Amino acid sequence: MSVKESEVVRNGVAAMDGLIESGCHSILSHQTQSESDVTDLKTNSPVVLNGNPTTADCRETPASESQETNPFSHNESPVQPAKAPEPEGAAEGLSPEPRTIPLSQPNLATTLAPADHLWSSSRDEAVRLRMEGSGPGSETPITAHQMFLETVERCGDLPALVSKQDGQLVKLTYRQYYEQCRAAAKSFLKLGLKRYHGVGILGFNSPEWFIADIGCILAGGLATGIYTTNSPEACQYVAANCEANILVVENQKQLDKILKVKDQLPHLKAIVQYKGEPQQKAPFLYTWAEFMKLGEDVPNEQLNAMIDSLRANECCTLIYTSGTTGNPKGVMLSHDNITWTARVASAMVKGDSDEDVLVSYLPLSHIAAQMVDIWVCLSLAGTTYFAEPDALKGSLVNTLKEARPTFFLGVPRVWEKMQEKMRGAGAKASPMRKRVADWAKSIGLQYNYSVMNGEDAVPWGFMLANNLVFKKVRAALGLDRCKYCFTGAAPITKETLEYFMSLNIPLRELYGMSESSGPHTVSIDEYRITSCGKVIKGSKTKLENPDADGNGEICFWGRNVFMGYLNMPDKTTEALDEDCWLHSGDLGRHDEHDFLYITGRIKELIITAGGENIPPVPIEDAVKAEVPIISNAMLIGDKLKFLSMMLTLKCVMDDNGEPTDELTPEALDFCRQHGVTATKVSEILANKEPALYKAIQEGMENVNTRSTSNAQKIQKWIILEHDFSVVGGELGPTMKLRRPIVVKMHQEKINEMYAVATDKQ
Repeated sequence: MSVKESEVVRNGVAAMDGLIESGCHSILSHQTQSESDVTDLKTNSPVVLNGNPTTADCRETPASESQETNPFSHNESPVQPAKAPEPEGAAEGLSPEPRTIPLSQPNLATTLAPADHLWSSSRDEAVRLRMEGSGPGSETPITAHQMFLETVERCGDLPALVSKQDGQLVKLTYRQYYEQCRAAAKSFLKLGLKRYHGVGILGFNSPEWFIADIGCILAGGLATGIYTTNSPEACQYVAANCEANILVVENQKQLDKILKVKDQLPHLKAIVQYKGEPQQKAPFLYTWAEFMKLGEDVPNEQLNAMIDSLRANECCTLIYTSGTTGNPKGVMLSHDNITWTARVASAMVKGDSDEDVLVSYLPLSHIAAQMVDIWVCLSLAGTTYFAEPDALKGSLVNTLKEARPTFFLGVPRVWEKMQEKMRGAGAKASPMRKRVADWAKSIGLQYNYSVMNGEDAVPWGFMLANNLVFKKVRAALGLDRCKYCFTGAAPITKETLEYFMSLNIPLRELYGMSESSGPHTVSIDEYRITSCGKVIKGSKTKLENPDADGNGEICFWGRNVFMGYLNMPDKTTEALDEDCWLHSGDLGRHDEHDFLYITGRIKELIITAGGENIPPVPIEDAVKAEVPIISNAMLIGDKLKFLSMMLTLKCVMDDNGEPTDELTPEALDFCRQHGVTATKVSEILANKEPALYKAIQEGMENVNTRSTSNAQKIQKWIILEHDFSVVGGELGPTMKLRRPIVVKMHQEKINEMYAVATDKQ
């Protein structure tokens, strides 16, 4: 063994320890429809075949057309798609054992409601489906209940939900999960939930959140997540907009918000608290236990009739946008939006293992978490572990190590925080350990680029680095069983992607939006760094008005495209063009292999006073890569004479997720490297630490040398007193920068910056 190898053996584990301190799971294969099935669909169902939309598809069909030329006439009977295959040897029921609640609709035939249009902004109006004539996109439409039933019939005794109560793990099987959803649905009916009215859910991820969501859908309501960070007024807007009959809240803190605005919610009939007991007593307030017993006398026949009336092309879920440029919009998703997307996604992540496990911790009111945690996992018959409410404050890694998920979705800020923490711990390592870590990571990066490019080359030392270092990193993060680590919902830097590649944890990027039911392009087995992958099977992407470099607006088509915005027909027709393609507002390009790259956002484009269009994200990412002490960078310059930038420094977050004045270990290390003894942001600002200000300016100049024009150069910058946060309002629930809000918050500083610059000219 060489001296170098012996050093690796002795120091490899310790080096990376320093860096990281801190049988039935299958889905039903939905057979491609037979020719006769497709014929029935072509002549009877409210669908669009072959994905060839025309302007007429988005508008009312002329009454003069004959039945032969107008297959979508609303006078025709809805279709009964082919029955899904029964499990071999399965009886009509779930199992030989007695069960308290019988299953409804044992065959999975679907009836689609009559529909004239591809979109709607009315809660009770069905839409035509964007179905293909054959192959991907032609699968039989099913409701959320039917998808749930498929999983229960196949995997009813397998674990579905795992949570902690009083420090002990509590498990629900799929059969128990299903029965609790039915019980919740009965209680919603008992409380007077009207068809197509909302049930608002306001709280951190839990089994009760899932059960309330699906129970609402089974009872004919519209499941509506509300962000836990919402103010009482923001909660009131969403609850009033969805005409919520019932609100389900986590605890007293969330209940108090609703009680402040209760008098402004005319449709509200009851409030259910699922953790603890309300401090107040009122006839409209229920604990979770009381709520679950309310519907015990509701006949199964009543609930079954409601379930049987559900239609795959009708709305079942509302996802509210963050509302950074106005009131939030209620994105209407149909049963088919949910079930088709979930089945496509689950087919892509399903591996050879006997089980699939994920950890639920991202906000369920956001489409990314809701689609993955509730629906994809349900389609896979996987097991969902629930993180603790303080997951993003440090406890997430404990849940990951306990659950050992087989796939994991992290928004970019989650991966960045992991990276910062590992780097901070690594900064304390001895010089020898740092050398070993750097050697291992260089091998890891080389190997993963080789894999990404489809090469078979395994660099010398990789197996040694893998056994001594990478496997231990994965285990310490709880990702040792993880087949895929995903990132999405916001842009991620190349530097962060390469950092995790160097640890043999390649991050696969996803791209989509609430209006596309979550994913539209994905990176799975094939991926390219900084690309968000290829379009999911059965959907389509086009680039509108591409420029000379191939950059155009990304537009979506497929069964994942939403129904419309609730009560907002004008906003709906802004998002959908005349041919009913969904316009994302994002700019992108395809490479020669059809990988999609996001190059900017139309609304975020900075148009300078000189008329030059500048996408801010690449410049912001370049600055953060040049100057590691910078946490957030926001480019300014719209309608102004030059570009400037607002910066925040990396600081410790408190238990409430608010930024403190204390610098992070990585920031402290950067200070030490430049001979600065400051430990707080305020100290750096008070002294305008010359060494740090010089380092930042040098970083800016390095970025400027790579700019394509003088207009793209950063002329001025300032450091803000506090980092951005969700609590502070600068970041959205998935930690995406809310630019208009940040500008409004710091308008005075921006004005000063440009006034000073003008005075000097």
